[in-house]
Amino acid sequence: MSSIGYLRDADGIVTLTLDAPGESVNTMNDRFRADLALAVERLEGERDRIEGVILTSGKPTFFAGGDLRALLALGPGDADRFFGELQEIKRSLRRLETLGRPVVAAINGAALGGGLEIALACHRRICIDNPSIRIGFPEVTLGLLPGAGGVVKTVRLLGLEAALPYLTQGARLTPREALRAGFIDAIAGDHATLMASARQWIATHPKPSQPWDDPERGIPGGGPSSPDVASSISGYESAFGEGAQSNYPAPAAILAAAIEGARSDFDTAMRVESRHLSELACGQVAKNMIGTLFFQLNEIRAGAGRPADEPRSSVSRIGIVGAGMMGSGIAAACATRGIRCLLMDKSLDQARSGKERAAAAVSRQLAKGVIEPPDADRILASIQPAATSADLSGCDLVIEAVFENRELKASVTREVEAVLGADAVLASNTSTLPISELARAASRPQQFIGIHFFSPVERMQLVEIIRGRKTSARTVARAYDFALQIGKTPIVVNDSRGFYTSRVIGTFVNEGMALLGEGLPAGIVEEIAVRAGMPTGPLAVLDEVSLELVDDVLHQELEELERGAHDHDHDHHDHHPAHDHHHGHDHEHRHAHKAESKRMPKPAVYVLEKMAHGFKRLGRAQGGGFYEYPQGEPKRLWPGLKAFERRARSIPVEEIRERLLYVQSIEAVRCLQESVLESVRDANVGSIFGWGFPAYTGGAIQLINHVGATAFVARARELASKYGERFEPPALLVDRAERGLPL
Repeated sequence: MSSIGYLRDADGIVTLTLDAPGESVNTMNDRFRADLALAVERLEGERDRIEGVILTSGKPTFFAGGDLRALLALGPGDADRFFGELQEIKRSLRRLETLGRPVVAAINGAALGGGLEIALACHRRICIDNPSIRIGFPEVTLGLLPGAGGVVKTVRLLGLEAALPYLTQGARLTPREALRAGFIDAIAGDHATLMASARQWIATHPKPSQPWDDPERGIPGGGPSSPDVASSISGYESAFGEGAQSNYPAPAAILAAAIEGARSDFDTAMRVESRHLSELACGQVAKNMIGTLFFQLNEIRAGAGRPADEPRSSVSRIGIVGAGMMGSGIAAACATRGIRCLLMDKSLDQARSGKERAAAAVSRQLAKGVIEPPDADRILASIQPAATSADLSGCDLVIEAVFENRELKASVTREVEAVLGADAVLASNTSTLPISELARAASRPQQFIGIHFFSPVERMQLVEIIRGRKTSARTVARAYDFALQIGKTPIVVNDSRGFYTSRVIGTFVNEGMALLGEGLPAGIVEEIAVRAGMPTGPLAVLDEVSLELVDDVLHQELEELERGAHDHDHDHHDHHPAHDHHHGHDHEHRHAHKAESKRMPKPAVYVLEKMAHGFKRLGRAQGGGFYEYPQGEPKRLWPGLKAFERRARSIPVEEIRERLLYVQSIEAVRCLQESVLESVRDANVGSIFGWGFPAYTGGAIQLINHVGATAFVARARELASKYGERFEPPALLVDRAERGLPL
């Protein structure tokens, strides 16, 4: 039993210590499965000399859950074998809880997924009262369900209505939250108290049993046929079977396992649960989500994209120039993580207004229970409003978050750099302006970098770090460390117009306008985008960023083309105007251009021209665009959009869905091919956390692997023949497909 220590003391109490050798965490791998069976067999053999059992861990965490690498290796033909392995684990845990002796889980660290299932096989669950510890079932976030008894036992412990939110939402609870929920029975102040409490409970409860073994006890709140429960279940069935949720099989499988299990005896319910997990684990969606949302995400958090030879660093004092929505959000994010923050604007009043916005963000966190009142006071006290650049002199890092205007940013760069220490880093929060161009205003371009946050900062996890041509490896490493320091997920990209995120999301909104221009009803465009898994439709995105800005940049591109100034950096891979903030054009209707856009399809140009110049509908901030925004009511599509339906053509729903998703994946491959991106990992994680690319696909590149590279290339070529070269698969993708390799 190399992964489970076995120690019986003079009082007859056996301590089983979960401690996989050579591993940082305990997981349900083959070795653990075999060792658990041996440990239980020994307990049964020594039962007459045993008074009780304490189950604890020799790791900082209690138990991490399933072996995800083994799950990734499963194929469609492995379902029966995997089912057998699940049943083997369950038999061992069942023998433990029916040993006839009290069994206590002494939870000394995180107990997630399989860890909580092991704890549920114990008659008493006590946890150290440490708010950093997490307890729960996060399997659904990886396309899985708890398969070692978690669904069955949680339903029988808490009841269907109480259990389903925990099982289908993947919440990670603190010990006190888990205590209130009923997952644990008690908390202890420290490790010594934890073990003493476990021993005391064993001494006073010689013959415990599990709630699901009490023949007089039914499922709390009633079974699936109870009127209130049936109504609740109906709501879940509707939610999981419609819209974007239908792309995710795990929530529906959890619901089915819970309902079927509640209608069955305990042993049958456990087999039903195993069968549902076997189907999920051998399916592609789980592989997509595990690969990206666990392995690739954890690689980033471990520093995979960071220059390896540079020393680790941290920021103790940061300056933020520009106290608008973005600047105040960055300030709140930094202050929440204990970084002293100077929030600067043109006047002290504007800076103070920025602090008030930061205070509102902190208040929202307070209301959600993310932080406590004393923490909120500390956070706000660490944000200092300022109006003079001299105050920035002691900062390790300064981020300018001013309006997207080259001249303004250059002015800020010169002003700030003049007062910074020799070792300080200066960053721009630009979303599209090339960092190498902005760095021309800096006297130390090696210490100039792009740090692109996403709005709202408090909610958006991604930070896009943009390396300029002269940015040093040390500066990249410091930006990476800073992003991790404030709890964000960094990806590193090389300088390019639009970088990665803005450039790819631009293809999505362009395709939405193209579909509208081809006569597809606007409501259909928006609905299919959301059903495909995008967080919102492309027309809604365009309204938020302003059609005026989109139109300005389109005409700038066309004028440059006509002047012959449009070089290879400004081809159809150019940044998207939806994320630019170029100004300087008046908005009178311009003359017809002879040139054609290389990045916007003709039907999209038609829609944009009609909306901006014909209908004068320029977006939400200007009173309305594709949508109307009646005060106090939900937004609704503008009825005038029916004018575009006169150009109607019949397009199958699946083809619409493919166009909206494929165009993004193809552009992501171009970013890899052109070395804007340096890893598939950053492409996938960046797409999910940057603009909400559907998580069930595993990200913009993993979608291609999900479909299959050969099949994707063939379909992309069909779309290219019908709709244009934007769907033509890049050479990198064609090469992988021809060699039978994934991206």
